[in-house]
Amino acid sequence: MTLTVETLLELAMANPINAEIIARLPALGLDQCFLTAGCLFQAVWNHQSNLPADQGVKDYDVFYFDTDLSYEAEDKVIRAAEQLFQDLGVHVELKNQARVHLWYVQRFGRPYPQLHTAKQGIDRYLVAGTCIGVEIATGEVYAPYGLEDVAQGVLRINPLHAEPELFAQKAKSYQARWPWLKIVAPG
Repeated sequence: MTLTVETLLELAMANPINAEIIARLPALGLDQCFLTAGCLFQAVWNHQSNLPADQGVKDYDVFYFDTDLSYEAEDKVIRAAEQLFQDLGVHVELKNQARVHLWYVQRFGRPYPQLHTAKQGIDRYLVAGTCIGVEIATGEVYAPYGLEDVAQGVLRINPLHAEPELFAQKAKSYQARWPWLKIVAPG
């Protein structure tokens, strides 16, 4: 399958929840705001597997960037989003990428670099081809590793976040849901 940006957007928007989230997010007034992660690339894999676009999407990730690093500022955005999306019946998870380094080590037991843009958060997913986001302000797709791996079902480690054990867990989780995916061993 050849995957263009237009085809990715068409497949992702076949999930009406993605379309609603993208339509509503501007109301939050967030800087560098992206809908990202599984709700986008899983729509491609679901299409290739003849499954509904929203099959298996456990949450809808939104990254943004706010230089106010306080918990209170992020919590205020999270609460506003809960109100905005409450009727959708899904979990929309917002994360201020400027704050990730403050809590990551406590949650995951390893340090995380301080980020300077929301795109840098997308850049750090464990599986290179899944580094995809749709920028809300422009509607543009951000995919630093391109779309070929997603189109071909190739799971390879992200060199910017080279954690072989975590990568293996994530890749096996994806392969359990889409058995045709191919894991490229790190190294």
